[in-house]
Amino acid sequence: MLAGNRRFAQGEAEHPWQDKDTREGLIDGQSPDAAVLSCSDSRVPPEIIFDEGLGDLFTIRTAGEIIDDAVQASLEFAIESLHVSLLVVMGHEHCGAVQSALAALNANESLRTGFSEGNNVDELVSDSIVVRQVGASILAAQTADLSTTDEFERVHVARTIERLVSSSSIIQEAIASGRVSMVGARYLLTTGKVEVLSF
Repeated sequence: MLAGNRRFAQGEAEHPWQDKDTREGLIDGQSPDAAVLSCSDSRVPPEIIFDEGLGDLFTIRTAGEIIDDAVQASLEFAIESLHVSLLVVMGHEHCGAVQSALAALNANESLRTGFSEGNNVDELVSDSIVVRQVGASILAAQTADLSTTDEFERVHVARTIERLVSSSSIIQEAIASGRVSMVGARYLLTTGKVEVLSF
């Protein structure tokens, strides 16, 4: 995937496996190598930025790569039924969900006072699941004396991974057994490159 991203960032994308034969060969089934949970932002399509083709990636996209039951179930399906060997949670530079959550936090003190580290993110006072989940990540980052949106984006990826692993026994078992690796990533709009995040 990183080799494909290098091609994309350098303007040398090969657009592999997008021909008629590949399409027809996938009619009866799929066997993607990786599942990617990423932001729905129109500037961040995983298949394009990793220069992948049909059948290569199982992608789930939500605003701010937030998690709900459907997202978790989709990732569990990728592990159990499609046997992916890699789960990627990918945020990105200049994330609108981070900016919106930060604006909501700055405008509403009750969001801040309703949160303390360790509380369930649903205890944040907000009608928006995006603000609750991303806002919780921002507040956790600020508690650790981090202050830039770049840092907020990285912390949100880390907390999304933590939340997935803690809420899904299927993901926990797959990682513990070595069947699946899980990694965080952040796409840089300014360069086209993906940075791999280690936690």
